[in-house]
Amino acid sequence: MEKPVARWSGRALTALPVAFMIFDAVIKFVHPAFVTEASQRIQFPDQLNFGMGVIVAAGIVLYLVPRTAVLGAVLLTGYLGGAVAIHARIFDPLFSATLFPVYVGAMLWAGLYLRDVRVRRLVTG
Repeated sequence: MEKPVARWSGRALTALPVAFMIFDAVIKFVHPAFVTEASQRIQFPDQLNFGMGVIVAAGIVLYLVPRTAVLGAVLLTGYLGGAVAIHARIFDPLFSATLFPVYVGAMLWAGLYLRDVRVRRLVTG
């Protein structure tokens, strides 16, 4: 049986990482100067930003649709894992920059766990 408190808590917990990921996608589409500067700093080809924005936006849409939420979470986790690798490669500060995508991913999965009874059953048995 699905618990309304868990579902609503999951939706609330989902809001913060989704807002961050939407912001990430939008800045890749709008492409202000600081995106180009950040791409140069992390040695990431600037022309790939638009495509990365498409990937993030697609992941968000999949994550927010209940039927495809797990697929969206998996895709966003992969994207966030790549961000960890990029930050680790250039020796960014560990707890602020390098592990920030881990925090976002943990909130994505925690929100999904609370709002989707199928995920809770999978984890708890």
